[in-house]
Amino acid sequence: MQHCPVLLSEAITLLSPKPGESICDATLGLAGHAEALLSKVLPDGALIGIDADPENLQEATKRLQPFGDAVQLVHGNFRDIASVLSTPVDIVFADLGVSSPHFDDPARGFSFRSDGPLDLRFDRTSGVPASEWLAHADAEEIAQALREWGELRGAWSITQSIIRGRPATTKQLQECVEEALGWRAPSAMAQVFQALRIAVNGEIQALQDLLAAGPRLLRPGGRFGVISYHSLEDRLVKQAFRALVTVHKDPHTGQDIETAMYRLITKKAVVPGPEEIVRNPRARSAKLRVICYPPPL
Repeated sequence: MQHCPVLLSEAITLLSPKPGESICDATLGLAGHAEALLSKVLPDGALIGIDADPENLQEATKRLQPFGDAVQLVHGNFRDIASVLSTPVDIVFADLGVSSPHFDDPARGFSFRSDGPLDLRFDRTSGVPASEWLAHADAEEIAQALREWGELRGAWSITQSIIRGRPATTKQLQECVEEALGWRAPSAMAQVFQALRIAVNGEIQALQDLLAAGPRLLRPGGRFGVISYHSLEDRLVKQAFRALVTVHKDPHTGQDIETAMYRLITKKAVVPGPEEIVRNPRARSAKLRVICYPPPL
């Protein structure tokens, strides 16, 4: 499937890049958002792009080559954004979605629609593949991942099937789920793969680290935007942003005692319209939230 940046026009509008500004795209991917954002900040603006996947970085390098020295690309996880950025920037952006090549390449193991090694890592230069994680994890670890990150009711049944089969390929994992859930397996398959992907890549902790560091890396007037794709991610983003924009009150008088340091640009999550969903079905669960620092006078 051709790569389509999700909520692209909405992100450009809400992040409002201006000539001369600096941008950090913390989840560069194939640089669709980065290219559009960067084109708005030229000639004096700049972009730092971070991605965990060396293959994504290769493709992004080709795409952004026309921008020359305005671009700096870094192989790393978005959780490390504070160590990557030496100075604050005007825009921090993160699209938490899985890149199309990850789903489309059977060798990556992200999809149950074709057979391949059960890897699921964004960065194949570090960590262990999902097959190895499943081979050594105990039943409670696996069940907890399925419950918490897949939100699966049949987590224990699936776990027992996985323990018996210790799947090494996507097809074998699919067979384990089918053995456990029978006719209900197709509706749970995406959640199983999601849960294991989150476990292998440490995605939830990485997102928490990004949400803690990102706002502090904004220049005055800076904007921080995040596109999430499932309820676990969106809940974390929503809660983190709400805490940042909440006015602190005196517990006895109820009077405001401290002005909120940030302001919501999106009162509620922005979602794709029907036309985008038809054009790119993978965008259907996307939600964009944006804050700015400090609130305008």
